[in-house]
Amino acid sequence: MQIFLFDLLPFDRHFDAFKPGRHMPFPLPGSYFDAEVAARSYEQHLAVWEEMDRLGYDGVGLNEHHTTPHGLMNSPNMMAAAGSQRTKRLKFFILGNLLPLHNPLRIAEELAMADNLSRGRILAGFARGVPREYKVYDVPMAESRARFDEALEVIRKAWTEDVFSHQGKFWTFKDISIWPRPYQAPHPPIWIPFTGSKETIESAAAGNFGAAIHHPHRGVVQDMIAYFARKLGESGHRIRADQICMMTDAWVSESGAKAVEEYAPYFLYFNNVLWHHGGNPPGHKANPVASGYVASSSYDYVRPENASEAVIDREKARALNRPDVEAKVASGELAFGSPREVTERLIEQAEAVGANKLLINVNFGAMPNDLFLEQVRRFGRDVLPKLQAHQVTRVPAAELVV
Repeated sequence: MQIFLFDLLPFDRHFDAFKPGRHMPFPLPGSYFDAEVAARSYEQHLAVWEEMDRLGYDGVGLNEHHTTPHGLMNSPNMMAAAGSQRTKRLKFFILGNLLPLHNPLRIAEELAMADNLSRGRILAGFARGVPREYKVYDVPMAESRARFDEALEVIRKAWTEDVFSHQGKFWTFKDISIWPRPYQAPHPPIWIPFTGSKETIESAAAGNFGAAIHHPHRGVVQDMIAYFARKLGESGHRIRADQICMMTDAWVSESGAKAVEEYAPYFLYFNNVLWHHGGNPPGHKANPVASGYVASSSYDYVRPENASEAVIDREKARALNRPDVEAKVASGELAFGSPREVTERLIEQAEAVGANKLLINVNFGAMPNDLFLEQVRRFGRDVLPKLQAHQVTRVPAAELVV
């Protein structure tokens, strides 16, 4: 398996004042910002990436967020470029550039630059983003899907055509040939994060792209992969385990109880406070159908027994408490525990999903850097070699396709 660690690159300070109410105001005024903390955050995470490179991790996962301390990577492309100059083999799994919000030609150019700077270590993921980002950039959420599809078309033209033109609804280009071209031929591998909507799955299948799957309910994950396999087949492709990356959580310690003691304060701070910043206040559920972000039919492929879990319920995460974390560890949902337990649980999860790539969270909630670095070393020493020696070849959910 290939093993990537996901790094949100959070602002290295907890805002304790917001913990009791579990609601951080939006916008969070600049008076809360500390330039020295931010500079330290970037420097420390780049140093961790250097250590990951030395330890043999396959790559680091990056993403794009705006106007929030929960992630300081406004531009994952800039971070990948910076990281490429401090590492030798570590890949940069960008999940992803938020295509509806930006000029796609600029994204194509920046990724081509990063691909050259890294000598071909870019995995180009493209995503749509959360409501906060649409507020910030003043882009109607109802246009999200159309903008995403058109932007992806422009980027692929820029990367593959000697000279291209494009006349679309949102962007127009005439006689363009980008320099530099991507280092990888014909371009960096394209990956699409899946959270459940069938339109995203269909788009990824049509392009034969990779799928990075993040969802807490295994039955829904199986339905996503089964639908992906079916749509791949309709496009003349066959699903592969190397085409599936599962996003999951892990923490290596002496035992499950010790892992909860070490990691739960940061895991809960992220789930209770940071993840919701700029979203709905407590008790108010989002309605993605009403905003036009998804269609009412977007989840109709999900089996009836899984339908109630298809849309990720952020209110459950906001209400998560320590006994809930302990229960998730005991059930095996969270791979927290001894090196043997973590290894076995991650392999079981990967085999059940049919994923030969794992993207693992070990740093939620702006934990102290020394704890983050120690976990990277523990995992790298005691778990990483065993995972990399294991090969997932079968995608069980594909067998649900009739």
